[in-house]
Parts: sequence; C-alpha cells; structure tokens
Amino acid sequence: MTVDAKQIAESALAMMQASGFDDSHVSVSISEQDELNMNHNAPSLLRSTENYNIGLIGIVDGRKAATTLTDVDPEAMKKTVQSLFKDAQSAPQDDANAVSENQVAHFEQGPLASNRDLLAEKAEDLLNFRTAQTPNVIIEEATVSHRIARSYDVTSRGTALSCVIGCYEMGAAATGTEGDKSSSLNYNGGRCNDLNGTPGQDWFALGEMLLDTQRQIHTRPLGERFTGEVILAPTAVSDLVSWFLSQLGSTALISGSSVYRDRVGDSVAAATLSLHSHFDAPGHAPFTSDGFKAEPLELIQGGKLTSLLVDHYGSHKTGIAHTPSSSGWRILPGTESTADLIASVKQGALVTRFSMGSPGANGDFSGIIKNSFIIENGEVGGALAETMVAGNMAAMLENVSGISQEHIDFGGEDFPWLRIPGLHFS
Repeated sequence: MTVDAKQIAESALAMMQASGFDDSHVSVSISEQDELNMNHNAPSLLRSTENYNIGLIGIVDGRKAATTLTDVDPEAMKKTVQSLFKDAQSAPQDDANAVSENQVAHFEQGPLASNRDLLAEKAEDLLNFRTAQTPNVIIEEATVSHRIARSYDVTSRGTALSCVIGCYEMGAAATGTEGDKSSSLNYNGGRCNDLNGTPGQDWFALGEMLLDTQRQIHTRPLGERFTGEVILAPTAVSDLVSWFLSQLGSTALISGSSVYRDRVGDSVAAATLSLHSHFDAPGHAPFTSDGFKAEPLELIQGGKLTSLLVDHYGSHKTGIAHTPSSSGWRILPGTESTADLIASVKQGALVTRFSMGSPGANGDFSGIIKNSFIIENGEVGGALAETMVAGNMAAMLENVSGISQEHIDFGGEDFPWLRIPGLHFS
C-alpha cells in the first residue's frame, strides 16, 4: 500500500477543524527499515518493516488534548478525532496552549535506498572482530540497518514542514564472561549517511567497546576514598550534556528548578569549551516536535551561555524568548591528545558510563560510574567494580581542564574526551 504523508496530514487537519477545534497540529511519520539482527555472536534475522505514526493535537477554548494512532483508515481517523475533541473539552484551560504559525520548509538528506549487501558486510566485520580479538565477549544483541523516514507536519495556522531522511544505523550490546566472572552490559551505537570505507568494528567505537568489555570481566575495588579527576569518554560526556540541556528546557524553567534561569551571557563552562547544535546530523531533521524550524545555534560560546532552550508553550508560560531546538549537538575538539589528558591524571578514572541518578536542584549528585577504569600516576589500570562518584554537574562543566583532539561522532552526538578535576570517589 502506497501511503502519502502529506495527503494523510492534510486530511486529518481538515477533519479536526471541521470537528470544532480552534487550532490543530497533525504530524504524520512513515518509516521503512531494512535491518540485520545479531544475537549471541551470530546473525539471527534479516527483515524489512514499515511503520506509521500519526500525532494529533487539538485546542479548543484554550484546552488541549493529544493522541497518536497507527491506523491510516479514514473511518478510524474520524472516530479518533471525535474522541479527541471530547477529551479536549474536559481538559484544563491554559492560555499558553498554541500551535506554530507559518513555518514552511522541506528537508532531505541521507541515502534513500538500502544496500543489504552492505549491511551484511558490516555485520560480518563486527562478528569476525569479536571472534579474533575478544573471544570472551558475547554480543548479546546487535543491529545493522538502513532506515528512511518521511514526515509531514501541518497546523491550522499555516505551518507545513516536511522531510525525507535516510540513514544507516549500527549498534551492539555485549557482556564478557570467563569462568564465574562476568562484566556488566556494555553498548555503543550510532547513525551515519554512509557505512562504506570503514570496517564495521570501527564505526561508533564498537571495536573499542568490545575490547573494553573483555577487560571488564575482572574488576578491582576502588580502595581508599579520594578526590581526583575523571576523563569522561564521549559516551559519558553525553550524560553530562543531557543534564545541561535539560536545565535549559521548558520543564525546568517552568518549575523553577533550572540553575541557569538567569545565566544567559554568563560563563557556565570552561573558556575552552564550545557547544554547537548539529540539528542536521545523520538521521535528524532541523525541526522541533512542536512544529518549528530549528536554526543553527552555538549554545556555549567560549564557555558563555548564549540562550535558553524554551519551546513555544514554555515561552508563553515563562515570558522567556522562544528558541526552537531539535536533537543533535557537538562539542568542538580541543588541542590535547587523549593520551596526554590521561597522562596528566595522578589519581582518578577513565569513565565510559556515568549514572548520576537524579541530581539535586543545584546540580549536586552521587552516582555510579560503570564500564570504567582506574587511572593512577598517568596510566590506565584495571577495570573498576561499580564505584560511587559525587560532585556537582554545573561545577563539572565549569571545571573542565582539558578537551581532546579526538572525538567520536555518533550521529547526533559528536563529543571529545573531557578531563574534569574535583570529583569525590568512594
């Protein structure tokens, strides 16, 4: 069955307006995927899938209701719209509810045709690497896939945003075992526009992840408590950046919990650190979920915060200027090698997973570092048993003392290694 996202979106919008909504937003997404799955060190399934997702948001008298459906049948759509109107009538009234206006653009990128031979080649690369280099590691699950997504967003106020995006995805989760010892689960993965030219294990540091997993079968306790430094690998930098972005968004700003509410223009990170948007990264589109074009943004410029990331609703609730933002961020590489960053650490850890739990309102946290290694006198030692680390998230950004030249682009997250002092280990 041929499905036209534009036709479905415009038809649904007409239904919603005819039903009595003051304003409406319809989002239609159609995705097709070829994927090769691996389980327990062997190929397990090659399949093609097609999925439909229709998001409906309706506003009447300042009252909003939303729903999603996967049935494109017009009769099913009509019943859903009628039910949604009743839900909206009984919802709380909020003058901040609104839809986007006059946002018109089309975005297209990436490979639009799948290459199954390429999927098989990269899967074989990864499995052969495991056999030769990390025999004690089990690839529990892995996928190599090609995905193409077509979407169309329309609102009752003239917005029409469409995109066609193709990309390749590759990822793996693994554990290591030897006798009665085993590692914790480790994983990596990402998106790109072309898998050619690079062995499967070299995409998204998958080979390095497998090597680390084998080393993490046997772990050592931390020993005495100390205050030291961390070298955050790109996978752990992602955790720090995610916390930072959450502090700039509408949820934190509306609740009053953001530590950055009045910090635009201030130094919030080391002067050597710059954080840029990458809204057009592989597999991504520079559009927001509430129907706005997201322009390129340098969020941290030489350590200084340039903007908050308030969505349309949040802007109406807080009075803060609306800054449309989508997914995809990168930290500019630094001037030091990762080896030199490590060599400068007297006592600390190389951290690849950073589980900080729920930091306090001021950014204080106490969490566990996973899949990580001790650093002593500038050298990486054995894998650590799960170790507690405490500190402050905002202070970590301000205290960054080194940024590596090397970086890993996961497709939407492109980060270097960071050296940060002042963490409390126990």
